Amino acid sequence: MKETTEPIVFDEEQAASYDKRFAKLAPMRDGLHLAMRMSLMALPAKARILCVGVGTGAEVLYLAEAFPDWHFTLVDPAPAMLAVCRKQVAAAGLSSRCTFHEGFVDTLAIEPAHDAATSLLVSHFILEREARVAFFREIAKRLVPGGLLVSADIASPVPINSEESVLDLWMRALAYAGMTADMAATYREKLDSGVSILLPTEITAIHGDAGFSSSRLISHTLLMHGWLAQLPA
Repeated sequence: MKETTEPIVFDEEQAASYDKRFAKLAPMRDGLHLAMRMSLMALPAKARILCVGVGTGAEVLYLAEAFPDWHFTLVDPAPAMLAVCRKQVAAAGLSSRCTFHEGFVDTLAIEPAHDAATSLLVSHFILEREARVAFFREIAKRLVPGGLLVSADIASPVPINSEESVLDLWMRALAYAGMTADMAATYREKLDSGVSILLPTEITAIHGDAGFSSSRLISHTLLMHGWLAQLPA
C-alpha cells in the first residue's frame, strides 16, 4: 500500500520556502503542537516517536526540545522536504537522536516498535477511504501495544461548500499568510479534487477501522483538526 500514487511535487525551492510561506499561521501550528505535547507527555523518558510525512520537521524540533531523551524516526516520501528537515535537525544539534527514512510508511521496517506516532496534515491527501484506513493501519503496525497517535487533518463538521462552513475564514487565513489570488484559486480547486475533507466523526471511525481502540478530538482551529488515538494495550 502507498499513501498516494501521485508524484512528489515538492522541489528544492518549494521545500526551502515551505516554512516561510506559512509563518504567519504559526499560532495555529503552535496550538496543535501544545495539544500534541499534552497528549504525549506521559510517555517513557526514552520514548521512540515515529513522525510520518514529517515535512520540514517542525513537530520534531518542538518535541525534541521538550523531551530531551526521545528518539525520532522521520519518514517522508519527498526528497526535497526531507533534505530541509535534515538541515534543520542538524542545525538544532539533534541528528544523533533522529533516524531518517525516505519513502512511504509501509516501506519502513516494523521493528523497532515506537511508543507513539505523529501524522500532521497528511492523510487528507488520501482520497479513497480504504487507502486512508490502510495508511493508519501501517502506522499502527509500527507502534507498541497501547501506542499513541497524534493525527491532524483538514476536516469540516458541515459540507465544505455550505454557508455554515468556515471555508471563507480558512481562505482568509491563507491570504493573510501571503497566498496570492491566483494561488488561492488553484488551492480552492484542489480542495474539491485533491483533498478528502471528511466529517471529524468519519476520521474517528477511520482510526477505529485501522485498529485504534479510541480516538478523540484534541485540537480544532478553522478547518484544521487534531486527534489523539490509542491502540489496545
